[in-house]
Amino acid sequence: MGYNAKSIDINTAMILAAGRGERMRPLTDLCPKPLINIRGKTLIAHHIEKLAALGVRRIVINVSYLAEQIVAAVEQGETFGCEVIFSHEPEALESGGGIATASPHFVGAATIIVSADIFSEFDYGHLRPAITSIAAGQSDAHFVMVQPIPGQPGGEFALEAPNPVPMLSKLHSGQPRLTLANIGVLSTAVCQALPRGQRYRLLPHYQRLVDSGRATGQLCEALWCNLTSPSDVEALNAASGAHSKLIP
Repeated sequence: MGYNAKSIDINTAMILAAGRGERMRPLTDLCPKPLINIRGKTLIAHHIEKLAALGVRRIVINVSYLAEQIVAAVEQGETFGCEVIFSHEPEALESGGGIATASPHFVGAATIIVSADIFSEFDYGHLRPAITSIAAGQSDAHFVMVQPIPGQPGGEFALEAPNPVPMLSKLHSGQPRLTLANIGVLSTAVCQALPRGQRYRLLPHYQRLVDSGRATGQLCEALWCNLTSPSDVEALNAASGAHSKLIP
């Protein structure tokens, strides 16, 4: 059968939005990080619009810190053309616990996972080959990678030589190391097999998938920023001529 990434249904995506954003204080004292305004709209609106434009049918958002503000902002926003479901966490469960607990809402073989903490110009359409691969049982995970940022955590995995299928290369634990961009695709079955209601990070699970040869990756060469401080917000908005305000 010929390769046709455009034919695959993209049923579900999840936006991780439950964190406190400690390093972003004082911006996040009264406003959750996903509602910080970047280039004229909130972080979470950027992600929802891009996912909806890709054709995602259902977006699941986990919320905890100042959850009511995120729910109200999304519900009062424009019609995005897809279903939005909130997964409420009384206490933030980190990436692993958050994804596992929200996973009963996932439909389809593959789920796009995006962190609300980032801003990027990465084209989510580049994830289609990975969704096709996971749906066909050829892999269990796909991670977008970026070049390491000096002085910041990262450097988790490395990429092998490019795969014949565009934008699909095996990940490994050798050199040179790249950093997870917090954009990826996971097998829905893998997500639903994880323990729920517990607080834990996903990186050890990612490492097992990489070591077993079940994870692919691709390098993001577009603008990408992990927003960790108020100065990051100011710099990103200044570069576009926008103002560093908290909400629209």
